[in-house]
Amino acid sequence: MSKPHRPLLVLAAVAALSGAAAAVPATAQASAGPSASAGAKPTVVLVHGAWADASSFAPVTQRLQHDGYQVLNAPNPLRGLAADAASVAAFVNQATEGPVVLVGHSYGGAVITNAATQAPRVRALAYIDAFAPAAGETIVQLTGAKPGSALAAPVETVFDVVQDPAMPAGDVDLYVKRSRFREIFAAHLPAKSAKALAAAQSPIAAGALQEPSGEPAWKTLPSEFVVGTGDRVIPAAEQLAMAQRAHGHVTQVSADHLSMLQKPAVVTAAIERAARR
Repeated sequence: MSKPHRPLLVLAAVAALSGAAAAVPATAQASAGPSASAGAKPTVVLVHGAWADASSFAPVTQRLQHDGYQVLNAPNPLRGLAADAASVAAFVNQATEGPVVLVGHSYGGAVITNAATQAPRVRALAYIDAFAPAAGETIVQLTGAKPGSALAAPVETVFDVVQDPAMPAGDVDLYVKRSRFREIFAAHLPAKSAKALAAAQSPIAAGALQEPSGEPAWKTLPSEFVVGTGDRVIPAAEQLAMAQRAHGHVTQVSADHLSMLQKPAVVTAAIERAARR
């Protein structure tokens, strides 16, 4: 993996500011529900990323429901990778029945990579402009592995920082500056839409971006990857590198980091392909 070049990756600057966050171990509950009947379509569980929420999947959700899929949005607290993965795994194990396809956008990809190893009914993964870390890798490392991320800038030019009193001192919440949200995330969405997304963004704790990933589920599960060729958060070259090592099926699409909103039909098709695995 190549090292980030100057200017220093902004997430690395945040790491210096906040220090390492402790991983929160958790064990997912076993499923209490019966399996779905043979031949039933799997449930699609969507996991949003940082600086987003479940609404970013709305056009995809509508299409999946039209095609007869049960669709659920799992909670993603954005507090720490191990804790977030445990929350998603518990949701899958307790709130669904039968086979499941886990779908992650951006940081949500790292979450499903870890959650699926704790949820035995997950049968396929779908990564949408997403991280697919290997064991021991962090979001900080992967963001800087290839050049081209708009986050490679001084921290104060990209993020607003807030200390959540419920979190350890120094493990700050990061908000993408509203003035730069469209440029970084969704340059080709209408300005009004990008402005609304910037206002609704959910912050992520800085420590979550520094927490090493566990053993990846993509080693044993089939994976679909949708790669936005204009992504300025996770460079397309890095997404393709992660997809290649996961032996995933790749769909490249002319989109920014929010391809679910820009090209929902393409994203829906990839998820349904995963569901047929």
